[in-house]
Amino acid sequence: MSETRWGFDEYEVAKQGLTSHHFEIVDGRVERLSIPFRYAWPSELDLMAELAGMRLRDRWSGWKREPFTSDSRKHVSVWEK
Repeated sequence: MSETRWGFDEYEVAKQGLTSHHFEIVDGRVERLSIPFRYAWPSELDLMAELAGMRLRDRWSGWKREPFTSDSRKHVSVWEK
């Protein structure tokens, strides 16, 4: 958020989806951009990897290899064949 930009996300938990809304003032006009996303839980990604013949090698909570816990809000996962 800034004086000329605003953004917010609208979640649809039952469908594992969200729409990211962005508003920006450009030349005195408000421009809007909305982008739909579908999110997947790490366990779903693990299953997709398994179906593709891979296995989970590592999972961290960030790029500095912080431990991944149930409180983690992001993850870095590495799968291998």
